[in-house]
Amino acid sequence: MTDATPTRAQRFAARVVPAAERAGYTGHGAKARFARDTGMTESSVTRLWQGTALPEARFYEAIAAATSLDVATLLVDGGVLSPESLQSLSETDRSQVRSDLTVEEAADRLGIRDEVGRQMFYATYERLMRLQDESSDHAADDRGGTAAQM
Repeated sequence: MTDATPTRAQRFAARVVPAAERAGYTGHGAKARFARDTGMTESSVTRLWQGTALPEARFYEAIAAATSLDVATLLVDGGVLSPESLQSLSETDRSQVRSDLTVEEAADRLGIRDEVGRQMFYATYERLMRLQDESSDHAADDRGGTAAQM
């Protein structure tokens, strides 16, 4: 008798492939375009779409961007983060977010032990900080531009 429980790779594909199709990755060359846009190889995309393999965690952010999926959901679906770690992060009091906690300590507290998962977590943190800085810079530019026009 065959076990009907889908594998993690199958569940990941069941979430990503329909989202990729909704994002326009359909028809001839869809996998090649998806590979180009995410930085993955075409063979990795094929295995992802077939549900036979998970992509490397370093591609999750690009997959999220290409499909408009939440990167946190992909991290859980891909087994990089546990659902409990994600829930714990979601429930964190906002006052605790501005603590002196290092990103390494945050990874430890979230239970991220796998080195690839830790590197993905660090990269996500750094990207969020850059986006925050860019947003602040644009806000300052807007204020300066308005003042200069007055």
